[in-house]
Amino acid sequence: MVSVMSNDGEVLMEFHRIGSYMKAVAIDPVTGTEVSVVGPATGGQEMLRRTAINKLRYVLQKQAGTKPR
Repeated sequence: MVSVMSNDGEVLMEFHRIGSYMKAVAIDPVTGTEVSVVGPATGGQEMLRRTAINKLRYVLQKQAGTKPR
């Protein structure tokens, strides 16, 4: 597990390689909300990291009742 900083604060990240795919899990340490995305392992962790953080941001905004961007 890796801790990264985004514009919204700290996000915990996990990466799991499953055959030719890579699964990225983003966790908000404050709420415990967890989201995951899957993509090709050749796509790189940075692309999956950005996608997972954007999805986490969307889910947190939706849970808070604010309009997601």
